[in-house]
Amino acid sequence: MTAHDFAPKAIQLIDELKSLCAHHGLGNDGNEFKIISQLFLYKFINDKFLSEARKVLPAISEETSCERALGALSETGYASLLSQTGKHTAILYPRHFIATLHERQQESGFAQLLDDTLQEINHLNSQTFAVKTFTGSQIPLFDALSRYITDSALRDQFCKAAINKIAPYQFGDFFSQPFDFFATIFEYLIKDYNIDSGGKYAEYYTPAAVSRVIAAILVPEPVSHACCYDPAAGSGSLLLSLSHTIGADRCTLYSQDISQKSSNLLRLNLILNNLTPFIHHIIQGNTITQPYHHEKKFDFIVSNPPFKLDFSDYRQELDTSENKERFFAGIPKIPGKSKDKMAIYLLFIQHILHSLAPQGKAAIVVPTGFTSSQSGLEKKIRERLIKEKLLRGVLSMPGNLFATTGTHVSVLFVEKNHHQKNIVLMDASKSGNIIREGKNLRTVLSAKEEAEIISAFNQRLPVEGLSVVVSYDDIETSNYSLNPGQYFEMKTDQQQMTPELFHTTLQQHAQTLEELFATASCLEKQIHQQLEALKHE
Repeated sequence: MTAHDFAPKAIQLIDELKSLCAHHGLGNDGNEFKIISQLFLYKFINDKFLSEARKVLPAISEETSCERALGALSETGYASLLSQTGKHTAILYPRHFIATLHERQQESGFAQLLDDTLQEINHLNSQTFAVKTFTGSQIPLFDALSRYITDSALRDQFCKAAINKIAPYQFGDFFSQPFDFFATIFEYLIKDYNIDSGGKYAEYYTPAAVSRVIAAILVPEPVSHACCYDPAAGSGSLLLSLSHTIGADRCTLYSQDISQKSSNLLRLNLILNNLTPFIHHIIQGNTITQPYHHEKKFDFIVSNPPFKLDFSDYRQELDTSENKERFFAGIPKIPGKSKDKMAIYLLFIQHILHSLAPQGKAAIVVPTGFTSSQSGLEKKIRERLIKEKLLRGVLSMPGNLFATTGTHVSVLFVEKNHHQKNIVLMDASKSGNIIREGKNLRTVLSAKEEAEIISAFNQRLPVEGLSVVVSYDDIETSNYSLNPGQYFEMKTDQQQMTPELFHTTLQQHAQTLEELFATASCLEKQIHQQLEALKHE
């Protein structure tokens, strides 16, 4: 079976879990996503364990019930099985199987049985699946799901319905699917949860097309033994795409993010993509004040950091002599108003530059305004990039690529050991097709457009209207602006015009302008009339 065959099954299960929550009064509840994602994950690790068990003990595949056959193994036989199921597989015993719970539905206190089962799985797998916080605490894989039903009398009913939803699905060969398949499933799983408890899940998700383009430009040639890092990882879309491009067996992933929610999303993403060993390196904590991986230097760093955030509460503790080297350009000041618009991404850029290995490379998503802003910190950072020849290029992306914002973004490609005398500036802002997703407009890049962007950037090709190759000296002369449009040559029409053709063309343009002026005047009168009408209502 192909990914095309499996995707509808996974999507159908997710939809049924959403229906389950809605039926029990949890639709649009702040806990809905936790329930859906954890039930989906329980099903995933249950069926993955059974799939691995069949590989170790092919004979059980012939049995009517694989679960019962496993339950009949001796203690020694089961211990041997666990030792062979692999580092990507959870430790489960027959009492933890979904099929076992399904058979025990008539027992009283079923909600407590489900909760206890999930807590046992947490305990057995804490060394594999728990996310660490900066202080050393652990965030377990599962919550006690029944507690999300406030009416205790309805908890058994809800938990039985949940097991009945997930039990019939069989994902036995689900796990051999490619990276793109699981990226699609993950995106579908979180797509309806842009807003939850005041946060936005889409803030933690970089669109797959952006992730693919960044990874392909950052790693144009095979590498091995690479240490990869994202200091504002969110759900890990950029990091996982980078790992897929390099090869999971040729890299190690590290991350940090202040949000517990995003750390849980990243863990889920790693489990789905068979990257469980890297969960050890997920840290939930404040990268700016307490960088957990500060003693390491990284070969590749990718990041789509938050652009604006109120960090006034800890701004002063950053402004110390110990941080002078890391925050070489300085720390944004606290504005008198709109503290939530403090430019925290400038701290992340500086942190990333400080965290690169001597041969390291980075890709950083920034607001496009950064590329030409003449304010202090932005310009200081660009000066460092140009004077020390650290910049490989800049890619300006279309607007509406992200689910929650129409902000135009650009990607800085940094290379510590950049040997070229010039850099690539690319303006892909006009690429893509705009589609509507619910109330939002999204720009979608085609596969052909992705390939054109990657090829032109990696081959350092000047393409009319898309890319230009500029020397460091020219950028310095242009006040360190990295705006691609500033360096495109103005093309003149080479057609030889006769005097008659020139006058005809001029008259046509004049007529068009007169029509536009007349339309504008009419609209202006209508607006004034509407305003006067409003005054008298």
